[in-house]
Amino acid sequence: MKIDFVSDISCPWCAIGLNALEEAISRLDNAVAVELHFQPFELNPQMAAEGEEIVGHLSRKYGLTPEQCEQNAEMIRERGEAVGFTFGKGRRQRIYNTFDAHRLLHWAGLEGRQRVLKRALLSAYLTHGENPNDPDLLVRVAGEVGLDADRARAILTSDEHASEVRQRQAFYTGQGIHSVPSVIIDDRHLIQGGQPVEVFERALRQLAQAA
Repeated sequence: MKIDFVSDISCPWCAIGLNALEEAISRLDNAVAVELHFQPFELNPQMAAEGEEIVGHLSRKYGLTPEQCEQNAEMIRERGEAVGFTFGKGRRQRIYNTFDAHRLLHWAGLEGRQRVLKRALLSAYLTHGENPNDPDLLVRVAGEVGLDADRARAILTSDEHASEVRQRQAFYTGQGIHSVPSVIIDDRHLIQGGQPVEVFERALRQLAQAA
């Protein structure tokens, strides 16, 4: 079973969805061989390099009040805790561009380290509030998950893998993907949103039986 997980590392629901999906996969007890691939999606492709203050951004983009932002953040923390992901309370102060992070994730896929880098980048931003657009942060995290830090820096100082990331993003938006996480199973079946573990598990079992 091939699973494409279309997401952005600045998306809290993507962290929730990923943990829930991985728990659902583990409940299959190896009855189904799963290939999990991470596909790029930028929530804020036009974001300036310095980012934007998070409450102001959410208010401008979604019309939320500061009180609503705090309520949503608390709900997200609770949902994260339920699936084993920790959101750092008060840590995320800004929203950032994530294009370079997606370039590193593409490279990590070629090196067989995509999954661990994805999880590390989600944690760096959503748990610790670090800047995923900072080259030093990206190089450090790459090295921590067993990738060549010097090679990571060389990629970030060039345009390497930029065209591949743009092509993948264009492909998925062309397929109607405009929100994340979007989970695509065997290129045919779509599950959207940070669904509970049980939803993913039920879908995986049904599709495996049908196959």
